[in-house]
Amino acid sequence: MNIVPDPLSGGSRLAQAYIHRYDSVSGFYGEDYRSSDGYERRAAWLDQSEAKRISRAAVVDCLRTYNHKFNAHPAVDKALDALGQPETLAIVGGQQSGLLTGPILVIYKAVTIIQAASDAAKRLNRPVVPVFWIAGEDHDWDEVNHAYFPTRDLDIAKIKLDPREKLRTSVSYTEVNEEEWELQLQGLRELLPDSPSKAELLELARTAFSGSRNLSEGFAKLLGAMFGKHGLILLDSADPNLRALEVPVFEAIINNNEALGLSYQQMARDIEGAGFEVQADVPENGANLFYLHEGMRLLLYREGDRFVDRKGWIQLSRDELLRELHEHPARFSNNVLTRPLMQDSLLPVLGTVLGMGEISYWAITRGAFAEMGLQMPLILPRMSFTLLDDTVHKHMDKYALSFQDVQHHLEEKRQAWLDSQDELNLEERFGQTKAAFEQLYQPLIEDLGKLQSGLVKLGSTNKDKILKQMDYLLRKSQEALEQQHEAALRQWQAIGQSLMPLGRPQERVYNIFHYMNRYGMDLIDRLMEIPYEASGTHRLIHV
Repeated sequence: MNIVPDPLSGGSRLAQAYIHRYDSVSGFYGEDYRSSDGYERRAAWLDQSEAKRISRAAVVDCLRTYNHKFNAHPAVDKALDALGQPETLAIVGGQQSGLLTGPILVIYKAVTIIQAASDAAKRLNRPVVPVFWIAGEDHDWDEVNHAYFPTRDLDIAKIKLDPREKLRTSVSYTEVNEEEWELQLQGLRELLPDSPSKAELLELARTAFSGSRNLSEGFAKLLGAMFGKHGLILLDSADPNLRALEVPVFEAIINNNEALGLSYQQMARDIEGAGFEVQADVPENGANLFYLHEGMRLLLYREGDRFVDRKGWIQLSRDELLRELHEHPARFSNNVLTRPLMQDSLLPVLGTVLGMGEISYWAITRGAFAEMGLQMPLILPRMSFTLLDDTVHKHMDKYALSFQDVQHHLEEKRQAWLDSQDELNLEERFGQTKAAFEQLYQPLIEDLGKLQSGLVKLGSTNKDKILKQMDYLLRKSQEALEQQHEAALRQWQAIGQSLMPLGRPQERVYNIFHYMNRYGMDLIDRLMEIPYEASGTHRLIHV
């Protein structure tokens, strides 16, 4: 693979500042991940704060049970054995459980987590294991129930999973039956072009779907098949066994809810005061917890001494909420602002791998870590790639297009190229013709008014119709020009469809199955060979 650094647009100003000007925003974050001293200080703090976390042995036992079901691999068992030892630290990152793993950025995050753990182990000369946090407690079903694939006719197709019964509940609690899985498999079979890898990919998906009760289980099986041999430990945040261990942390969040809320609000004000946009909602009375009520995942707020949801279905005092927690821990889950606290209360997190948006909203949690007696971990930017095949690369060379051109000026460049093919100078000549016509016709209309006033209006209407007909003929002429250069324009379209589908970065749209089908089943292993960088620099990968 040929690897070329090339910036990718996007990301908040705060995330950009964190990556490129850390000193200017260090007050919103923990140790500097670029510094060896930062790694050492974070590791030292974790060593002396073991008692602040849930029992390491209990967490490892829970993770072992889960991984034996969905990610059984000797390398994972070895990583779990290591995690059970007090000297072992973890690099953690996560994502929602998307269909067929969702957009390819999920794969890049897993690659980053594994490589970052290996890099940290070498830096510190001690074991560091990779952990992927599956956000199964999330309820945004429409964000995870689909996968996008490019089609032969330069369109974009979508496989979508819609279970018969869908409440506003956690993804891990949304049941998917065998018939629904079979429909997804059939959709994948129809969308993937024939290739040496197609049969094996379909079998990979079939195995992941078979027996999976929900999207999170299918997701975990696929991640395990792809990354288990690299020792990637999987954790589902909605795992009932894990939730039982988290009770003391939820209890602390409930008992210190006002103080936590004030810390989030203060950090939000500080972020705004520094000239940055706050990336998450921070309501004054937000409890930053979800409660599962009759299958619906409801966000809680404080009203006086009670915890309620927006629609008034839940109204519980603090004592009642705590009693519910101890009797039904599976009914509780974190939001984006308390999830970082839970993660650090469960695992010895040396560093967490985050995307640009996540880096921004994690800044809001800095004070909350202190309120919980914790310290923010190192924040490591997720590696970001765009896969560039030979055909698209040749098209870009042919039209002298850079990746920046494709991101920001593709339509403008396409139109300029098409205009350069216009030997008849259609736009200019039609413009001249219209101007000459108006110059000759307008005085005639005014003179006709001397014969009869009504002829002025009739003449103006007639003039407008003639001008519209000229515009119509110009459009038809331009369409003819496009038809004359149809093959070349399809090359322009192929560039955009490959690199910026739907006007978004490739990694946020297309699914890994498309690329494995095209480049081979060893694509994951080849991605794992890309040198690790924590610079946040986007890279073009010439596959």
